[in-house]
Amino acid sequence: MFPSTIRTATPDDAALTAELNRFVQDIHAEHRPDLFRDHPPIEELTAGFRSQLEREDVTIFIAERPDGGAVGYAMTITNERSTNALMHADSFVVLEHLAVAPDVARHGVGRALVNAVREAARAAGCRRLVTEVWDFNSRASAFFESSGFAPMHRRLEQML
Repeated sequence: MFPSTIRTATPDDAALTAELNRFVQDIHAEHRPDLFRDHPPIEELTAGFRSQLEREDVTIFIAERPDGGAVGYAMTITNERSTNALMHADSFVVLEHLAVAPDVARHGVGRALVNAVREAARAAGCRRLVTEVWDFNSRASAFFESSGFAPMHRRLEQML
């Protein structure tokens, strides 16, 4: 296992998170260029992450090497749903992004990030952790399933 420290990001980490995002953005842009921008401007990404980091319901965790160099991040959004006519009340966390530097992939960084997310979600009183994975990303699917996630629903699309 790769020795890493997990810490909670602050708005000052927006540029760092934007840079780490490229590991996942490149995969998405390669497979779905109709949806994902190839090499989005770092200034736009930084502003977007800064905006996310200023929200109360968003938490970003950063994984760092012992020397302090960042190697990954996980971005979460906490959701509270009231009871309605169809569904029970629910408190859950959505893992929106998980990115790990390719040179440390398969060394425990992703698991450490997911574990940090789980611990924070439990501490906040949430009962579920959910995420989505694109069908083209078989490595991510395998990772999440090996981490205890189970399929919940399928989203289908039809091009018009």
